[in-house]
Amino acid sequence: MNNSSFKDIFNRVFKSGNPAMLYLGINIIVFLVVLIAGVAVNGSLGNFINGTVRPYLGFPADVMQWPTRFYTLVTYAFLHQDVFHILFNMLWLYWMGNLFLDFLKPRQFQVVYWGGAMVGALAFTLIFNLSPNLNAGGATVIGASAAVMAVFSAIATLIPNYSIRLLLFGDVRLKYLVLVYIVIDIIGVSKGAGNIGGNFAHLGGALFGFAYIKLLQNGTDLSSFLIKKPKLKVVRNAQPKKRNEQVNQAEIDAILDKISKTGYDKLTTKEKQILFDASKN
Repeated sequence: MNNSSFKDIFNRVFKSGNPAMLYLGINIIVFLVVLIAGVAVNGSLGNFINGTVRPYLGFPADVMQWPTRFYTLVTYAFLHQDVFHILFNMLWLYWMGNLFLDFLKPRQFQVVYWGGAMVGALAFTLIFNLSPNLNAGGATVIGASAAVMAVFSAIATLIPNYSIRLLLFGDVRLKYLVLVYIVIDIIGVSKGAGNIGGNFAHLGGALFGFAYIKLLQNGTDLSSFLIKKPKLKVVRNAQPKKRNEQVNQAEIDAILDKISKTGYDKLTTKEKQILFDASKN
């Protein structure tokens, strides 16, 4: 890979303003660092993760550890158990994250992503502390799954009939795809074995993504606290924007607001065309 290609990738991940690409890049870098450290120190990634990383950076189910492990609410979402764990999470983050940003704003992505991570961690804690068959003592959760599931659930709630093409299955609507994942997690929880904590975290993330969009469609945007208030300043010799540019941007903003409230399917053919044309510029 030449310097130009590396610079293009770096700019797309860290300087594009796309939070989905930013978190994808951070997750991959963290995984590679942990992988190298694991091989160097323990000879394998699994032993290093379970013996050294999870006890200090994974989110604990034991609430008594929270005062000294408060930072794990963030760190746990950047750690993954193995190659397949991060591979599937990052693929869905790339697909669903960029689709989310086609219809909603980066600040809304941030709230859905981290809201899903936090609610997922709390759901994990809930199942371990309320289930008589589980011991919360040394249990921890790691992975971006809850955060990614929140983004997936949110965009599937906003545009449920939007179809994506899957290998071997053809075109599948988002509402059916997310439903399959939710059913799989519910089955995992009901069996009470395996990755029950992770399954419950996924469901917590999915619930937050669904709730966020429903609140948004009813006029409540949980990301409104991230809106920067405009500052008054004097600008001299400023050239006014061309009227057609102002009109086009106003139309696009109005269309995005309509999608947030009523969904993509409620757009007129003209509005869809305007949004399509704008996405190519």
